[in-house]
Amino acid sequence: MINTPNLSIGMRCVKYIMFIFNLLFVITGIILLSIGVAIHGVYHNYQHFLDNKFLSVPSLLIAIGTIIFFIAFFGCCGAIRENHFMIITFTGLLIIIFIMELSGGIAGYVLRDRASTVIQQKMGETMKMYHNNTEITYIWDELQTDFHCCGIVNSSNWENALNVDSLPKSCCNTNMDVNITNCTTSSPNVYRDGCYISFLSFIKSHAVQLGGVAIGIAVVQAIGIWFSLYLAGQIRSSYETV
Repeated sequence: MINTPNLSIGMRCVKYIMFIFNLLFVITGIILLSIGVAIHGVYHNYQHFLDNKFLSVPSLLIAIGTIIFFIAFFGCCGAIRENHFMIITFTGLLIIIFIMELSGGIAGYVLRDRASTVIQQKMGETMKMYHNNTEITYIWDELQTDFHCCGIVNSSNWENALNVDSLPKSCCNTNMDVNITNCTTSSPNVYRDGCYISFLSFIKSHAVQLGGVAIGIAVVQAIGIWFSLYLAGQIRSSYETV
C-alpha cells in the first residue's frame, strides 16, 4: 500500500508522456508519407532509368506513414483509458513498424550502392529506343534538358547508339538558340557533360534521404516502444495490486 501512490503517479506521468508521444508519432507519419510521396514521384518520372526496387522503398514509406495514423489510435486510447490490451496491441504494431522502417532505411542505402550499375545499364538500353518509343523520347529529352547534359558519358554515345551524326534537340541549349533545327557534336551550344554522373548523384542523394529519414524515425519510435512497454507493465501491476 505504501508504494501504490508512487506507482500511480509514475504511471500517470508515463501515460501523459505516451499521449504526447502519439502526437509526435502522427507527425512522423506525416513526414514519412510526405517524403515517400515526393521521392516516389521523382523516381516514377525517371523509372525507365531505374528498376522496380527503387520505387518499392518510397512506396513502403507511404504505406508506413498511412498505417501510423491507425496505430496511433490504439496508443492514445490505451493510454487515456489505461487499457492493457490496447497498449499491448499498440506496442506490437509499433514493433512491426519499427522493423519495417529499419528495413526501408537499410534498403535505401543498399539502393544507393546499386544505383551506379542499374542507371548505366538502363541508360544504354533506352538510348537505342529513342526514335522508336515516344515515352523514351520524352524521358530522355526531359533528363537532358533538366540536367543540362547529353548522352551517358558524352554526346558521342548518341552517335554510337543511333548510328547518326545528329543529336537529339535536347542535347543543345535552346536558350542560346531558340530556332535550332539541327544539334550536332560540333554545335556551339551542345551540352558537353554526360547525364550519367549528375543523374547518379541525384538518385543517390534521394536514396540517402530515404534511408536517413526511415532509420532516424525508427530510433525515435524505439523510445516509444519502451514507454508503451513500461506503461503496460504499470497498468498490469496496478490490476494485480487491486
